[in-house]
Amino acid sequence: MSFRIQPPAPARPNRCQLFGPGSNAKLFEKMAGSDADVINIDLEDSVSPDDKEAARANTIQAINDVDWGAKTLSVRINGLDTPYWYRDVVDLLEQTGERLDQIMIPKVGNAADIYAVDALVTAVEAAKGRSKKIAFEVIIESAAGIAHVEEIAAASPRLEAMSLGAADYAASMGMATTGIGGTQENYYMLREGEKYWADPWHWAQAAIVAACRTHGLLPVDGPFGDFSDDDGFRAQARRSATLGMVGKWAIHPKQVALANEVFTPSQEAVAEAREILKAMEEAKARGEGATTYKGKLIDIASIKQAEGIVRMAEMIEAR
Repeated sequence: MSFRIQPPAPARPNRCQLFGPGSNAKLFEKMAGSDADVINIDLEDSVSPDDKEAARANTIQAINDVDWGAKTLSVRINGLDTPYWYRDVVDLLEQTGERLDQIMIPKVGNAADIYAVDALVTAVEAAKGRSKKIAFEVIIESAAGIAHVEEIAAASPRLEAMSLGAADYAASMGMATTGIGGTQENYYMLREGEKYWADPWHWAQAAIVAACRTHGLLPVDGPFGDFSDDDGFRAQARRSATLGMVGKWAIHPKQVALANEVFTPSQEAVAEAREILKAMEEAKARGEGATTYKGKLIDIASIKQAEGIVRMAEMIEAR
């Protein structure tokens, strides 16, 4: 292993990120009362140009007035190619207190995009004497974003998370897709007359996970468009979890429970993880670097995996 130790990701639950448009203030209390770990109030795609200013004002009021509990509170600003984003940043930081945790930056294409937002945020924080530093989450949703994914992941100490935005990513890549995330009808292999569907998002997800784990960020899967397809959501979430992602977006309230179901370690998994840690402690006491558990070899790598499961379970329980 490299002598440059892989930094840990932020220690917070991120199983589900629930989105709601800033233009619909009626949703805020319901979002705050949900079981989502992260709330994303959206000023970007779900808000029409005519509603941008009203959505920003609604969002500022909600940050100040709504009881968000222990949730991570995030706002997705408008893209850097629009005339709205700088005012999103300035007004959010000048007109809210310390409750806002994070700004989500959409359609990031390179490290310079992060630098631009970081410079503005840092200036406003200094001018207003804000003591709590705003964190960043970025969305990879373009060919440029995925091509520069590692430099983006290393772009700022404010970065805590990175998501895949499947729809815009597919459009930027010129993919012939039929939906947002999930299985794509024409992405299959044929053997002996039978179709076998593969995962068209696998490579992008794996690239994001690798960049995030290298630089200590939380890798997050993005939206699943068909909120009437619970099984499809679960299937994509399970693939994402298997690849190393820690959570998934919910674009409909019913998806919150599905994301939490997939990304919460089961009681069986937690119990087994604790047994593995106990077995390794006993092996260590005997001067051994590895041992067996239920007929399988376990070693230092097993400890890291087990510790991750137990740590996540404890963070969730603490909430």
